[in-house]
Amino acid sequence: MNKKTPALQEVKGVSKPETTNKNAFEKIKKSRAKITSAATFIAKILEGNIPFLSRAITLVESTNSRHQEKANQILEGCLPFANKSVRIGITGVPGVGKSTFIEAYGKYLTSKGKKVAILAIDPSSSVHKGAILGDKTRMEELVTDTNAFIRPSASGTSLGGVAQKTRESIILCEAAGFDTIIIETVGVGQSEITVNAMVDFFLLLKLAGAGDELQGIKRGIIEMADAIVINKTDGDNIENAKIAKVAFNRALHLYPIKESKWQPKVLTASALQNKGIADIYNLIESYISLTKENHYFYKKRNEQNKFWLLATIEQQLKDNFYKNQKVQEALAEEIINLENSKTTPFNAAKKILKL
Repeated sequence: MNKKTPALQEVKGVSKPETTNKNAFEKIKKSRAKITSAATFIAKILEGNIPFLSRAITLVESTNSRHQEKANQILEGCLPFANKSVRIGITGVPGVGKSTFIEAYGKYLTSKGKKVAILAIDPSSSVHKGAILGDKTRMEELVTDTNAFIRPSASGTSLGGVAQKTRESIILCEAAGFDTIIIETVGVGQSEITVNAMVDFFLLLKLAGAGDELQGIKRGIIEMADAIVINKTDGDNIENAKIAKVAFNRALHLYPIKESKWQPKVLTASALQNKGIADIYNLIESYISLTKENHYFYKKRNEQNKFWLLATIEQQLKDNFYKNQKVQEALAEEIINLENSKTTPFNAAKKILKL
């Protein structure tokens, strides 16, 4: 009997732990419901609580309607405490060394007592829809810095090369006390236009000896850049970097003076060897000082707000359109007609838009 007692006790004790676990689970649910109220999120974010900041950004990025409602409440509560940072956009082709550069620059900023938030955008797969989100692994030193916050996000379906909710994430980071926000784009296509509409200073990273020096003559990204930094200026690439610097400087002088009255500069740097980082910091400080004095800084922020107002309306109209049941049914029907060559894309679109 004694040998069977432990087993018997286990069998008899099964119902008790289940009841206890259920009660404990209910308590945790109630406790969590209180903790995750919008008011609590706002209070914690204003305290600089990183876990709550991360969770708030997750809510902002969510497509769940309940999450979106809470995210909007959090954003409204944080907005009065935002707009106090310097926003820097950094772009460049893949392989130019964006992550290494941002880590070197971020470490320099934190060494000067700055609080830095890095919103790094990883490209989403058009096939599997996923993203690697590996920026934290590439910034292994900065990720351990208590004055730095790194948030990788997937670009999703956004054609702008930045996550759709990056703008809202900036507000949350500013409310959490970060005085410098760095946005790293995926560096493709329209990313330059979109990131330029949410930052104060736009930095373009370039490679010397990559055969793209003459691209500086073309309008577009070069015209938008407030500074060009030729990265990886080390080893055998030093001479190439000097030649590229001259070429880009000549190209920049072909463009008319900017409304900001700022003349874009070309600098060289080696993020790997921490060379030129201080010069870039001083350059950005000079730009911010000049544009605040002539009020262009504030004018640009106002224009950006208008841009995002219209962009948000367009996105909402698009979402509402595709969520409409009649549109979904008509779209499915017209796709079948297209496959059977019974209509054209233009006629199908006209028919659906008349609904």
